[in-house]
Amino acid sequence: MCKTKSLILFLLISISSISQTIEDISFGTDVALEIVTWNIENFPKNNQTTIDYVKRIIIALDADVYAIQEVSDSNSFNQLINALPNYDGYITSDKFRGLAFIYKKSTIQINNAYEIYNSTTFWSPFPRYPMVLDFNFKNEQFILINNHLKCCGDGILNTSNTSDEENRRLNAVRLLKEYIDAYLTSKNVILTGDLNDILTDNSSNNVFQEFINDTQNYTFADMSIATGNTTNWSYPSWPSHLDHILITNELFDEFQQNTTVTTTIKLEEYVGGWNTYKSNISDHRPVALKFIPSTTLKIDEATQSNLQFANYPNPFNKQTTFSFKGIEGEKWLIIYDAFGRKMVDIRFDEDTFTLNTENYPKGFYFSKLITINRVIKTIKLIKQ
Repeated sequence: MCKTKSLILFLLISISSISQTIEDISFGTDVALEIVTWNIENFPKNNQTTIDYVKRIIIALDADVYAIQEVSDSNSFNQLINALPNYDGYITSDKFRGLAFIYKKSTIQINNAYEIYNSTTFWSPFPRYPMVLDFNFKNEQFILINNHLKCCGDGILNTSNTSDEENRRLNAVRLLKEYIDAYLTSKNVILTGDLNDILTDNSSNNVFQEFINDTQNYTFADMSIATGNTTNWSYPSWPSHLDHILITNELFDEFQQNTTVTTTIKLEEYVGGWNTYKSNISDHRPVALKFIPSTTLKIDEATQSNLQFANYPNPFNKQTTFSFKGIEGEKWLIIYDAFGRKMVDIRFDEDTFTLNTENYPKGFYFSKLITINRVIKTIKLIKQ
C-alpha cells in the first residue's frame, strides 16, 4: 500500500511538472522597469509556429522592453507586432539577422530610435550595426543599446590579426565604450545583446576587460550568472553565457537594491523541454533585468532657483527630518517605498517635518515634494 501511494504521488508530481505552460511565466510588474535581451535565432525559424510561440511568451513575460537579435524576416516581425496590441516595435533595415526592439506602449515613451557606427567603415567590429532606443519610463530617460557582435573564435585574443573574431569583438567593445563616454555622459545607459563572448576569460583574452576594469562607471548586471552554475547560462548548446546586460554608474544605486532581479529565463521549462524550444523558438535563452528606477525630476530653475529640499540624516534609522527652504505657501510631501506603494501623503505649511520611521522596513524610499505651483522634486531616502 505504501508503494502504491508513493507511485501515485510521484505520478501526480510528474503530471504537475509537465503541465507547466507559457501562461505560467511570471516576470513583469507595474512598478519596475524590465529589460529583456533575447537572441531569437533566425526568426522565425519554424515560420508561424515560432511567431505564435513568441507572441505568447512576450505576453506572459509582460516586460517593458525586449532587445531582440537575429530577426531574419521583417514581414514576420511586423506580423508579430500586429498580434501584440499592447506592444509596438522597431526593426533595423531589412537585413539578414537584424536587430529589433519590442516595447510596451503603456509604460514606454519613445524619444528616438537609431543606429550607430552604421557605415561600411565599421563592418569588421559591427557586422550588425548597434541599435539605440532612447525612451522614458516613469518620467526618467534611459538609453538602451542593442548589439549582436561577431560570433565564434578560438578563445584566444590576437590583436595583431584584424580578422581574429576575438579582436573584432574587442574593437566593438572599445568603440561602444568610447561612444558612451563621449556622448552619453550622465545618462542611464543599458548596453545589452548577444555579445558572443564570455565575461570570465582571463584578462589577456577578455574582450570586455576595459568595461570590467572601469568599475567606477560600468558593471555587468549579469556577472553573477556568468560566474554561477552552468545550468543558468544563456546558451546551453555550448554551454556558455554569451548574452549580457551592462549598466552605467547612474544606475548603480538602483541595481544594488534587494528588489533588483537579473536572471536567465528558462523558457524551455514552459514549452515541453529544450528540444521543443530549440526546434521552434531559439538556441538562446533570454536574459532579463528588473529594477525600480528613482525618478529624477528637474526643478524649474528660473522660478525656483532658491529652492532647497533635503532630509537629515540620510541614511537614517528611527527618524529623519525634512527641510524646505525658499518655498512659500502650501506644500505636499509624498513618500513611496521601493515597490511604489504610498507610505506618506501629507499637506503642511511648516519649513521642517520630522518623519518617524522606526517601523519602516530597511531599504530605499522616494520622497516627492509638490508645491502649490506644481514644482516637483524627488529625493532618494535610505532606511538602515
